Amino acid sequence: MVAIRAERQPPEGRNDDHAVDGGVVGDRRRRAPSSVGPLARLRRCSRRVGAVDLRAKARRPRVRSMCDDDASGLRAAFPRPVAGVAFDPVSLVPVDEVVVTTLVDNTFDALLASDDRVRRAPIGAGLVEAPQFEDGLTTVGLRAEHGFSALVQVRRGDAVTTLLFDTGVSPDGMVSNAERLGIDLGDVQGVVLSHGHFDHAGGLAGLAGRRGVRGLPMTVHPLVWTRRRLAPPGLDPSPLPTLSRRALESEGFEVIERRSPSLLVDGSVLITGEIDRTTDFERGMPRAHQAWDGAGWRHDPLVLDDQALVVQVRDRGLVVLTGCGHAGVVNIARHALRLTGVDRLHALIGGLHLSGTAFEPVIAPTVSALTDMAPDLVASGHCSGWRAQQALATALPEAWVPSSSGTSFRLAA
Repeated sequence: MVAIRAERQPPEGRNDDHAVDGGVVGDRRRRAPSSVGPLARLRRCSRRVGAVDLRAKARRPRVRSMCDDDASGLRAAFPRPVAGVAFDPVSLVPVDEVVVTTLVDNTFDALLASDDRVRRAPIGAGLVEAPQFEDGLTTVGLRAEHGFSALVQVRRGDAVTTLLFDTGVSPDGMVSNAERLGIDLGDVQGVVLSHGHFDHAGGLAGLAGRRGVRGLPMTVHPLVWTRRRLAPPGLDPSPLPTLSRRALESEGFEVIERRSPSLLVDGSVLITGEIDRTTDFERGMPRAHQAWDGAGWRHDPLVLDDQALVVQVRDRGLVVLTGCGHAGVVNIARHALRLTGVDRLHALIGGLHLSGTAFEPVIAPTVSALTDMAPDLVASGHCSGWRAQQALATALPEAWVPSSSGTSFRLAA
């Protein structure tokens, strides 16, 4: 296995400065953590269990684990360092079960059937007042929007930890769907953002308004604050909404930046951090996708803040959850397998970003590579696009299932 460097340096000539709240951050020094609150307690915990400063060890991955002896439920979502050497895989603790519930997706189909792996939203979800009907009520189902959000429930024995992976595009879509499904977002113990695009972070406002988020850990890549825009040829550029760290912290979120892999939930949930780009066909976003580098707008094909969530189901293999898959879903799956040393992809859930003419040439090699991996379940949604969905359904008829808001995927040992 090749050596994995946790902290990648930007290639010569590339400026990795990123923008926060409309201003450029040219100084890459980490902010000093607060001396109080959950993060400070975590640092004290890390000293008790003998965590080491991996920055002092050359070419060793700064993989994060978590503290076992803090009774707080929120501590499960705080990443922290553990020892390891460059050639060792990340030791991802197997789980007995993971349930991934799609709170927001681009589609909602009330007629999809459940089976032993997939539970669809109940037919009566979303009961609202409607005076034109005799009983004054109607069922509206769940909301679909161009965004993605998933609730991840990880079980080891009798212990269950709940994480939120992305939050959809609108302030109220995710919380509305959760309410219609009878899901209590107060059980969420941590938030992970797949990347900084607005259609994955819009629901943070609704989450903060619906429940207290004071001290709720949020794991992000350091480039999640990057200012971006779309500038198609011949058209005026359209700025994309930029996440504000100041606003999130003022709401009470405990923002934790990690470029390298992180382990949460007693070492049973892996956040990949930055993805290695190894395929020759997954080349990223078209030239219209641009980022501000401090001096001007440049093509941003890689979306380096893109990361995935990975769980290993005992005796089954890896479950990989993506937001948009900007790094390329084959790159992501191979990266997860290489990081963990696990040789089996059990399930792939989330956005694959294969929609649109720019990505149509990528569909065939992507489907071919995923077919070679032979996953047991593929639930591609959000930005995957109908052409890719059709190709995956044809190539993997036993594994592929349609995604839809309100669907729960149960993967168990």
